[in-house]
Amino acid sequence: MLKTHAKYNLGQVLRHRKHSFRGVVFDVDAIFANTDEWYEAIPPESRPSKDQPFYHLLAENSENFYVAYVSEQNLVPDSSGEPVGHPDLPDLFGDFEDGRYPLHFHLN
Repeated sequence: MLKTHAKYNLGQVLRHRKHSFRGVVFDVDAIFANTDEWYEAIPPESRPSKDQPFYHLLAENSENFYVAYVSEQNLVPDSSGEPVGHPDLPDLFGDFEDGRYPLHFHLN
């Protein structure tokens, strides 16, 4: 069954359920929209279903900043109250406030 409603919002800070990284949502795909090669690289026992929202995150861990593509089932809200340090955040979002980042522009 296709789920058409994303649980998380643009500018929201999320954490991965299994891996030690967190990030800010900057885009959402209603269903999987990456390459088959990317999907097949995930071990079969860990592969998420393709028929759920996938989130693009400006992500960070203790060593790096990067862009992550993560299924909704593998994300949880970050409750640390700490800002994310990704250097690309100012290109899309305003200053961290009330646990989230406001967009610099309005969407249609």
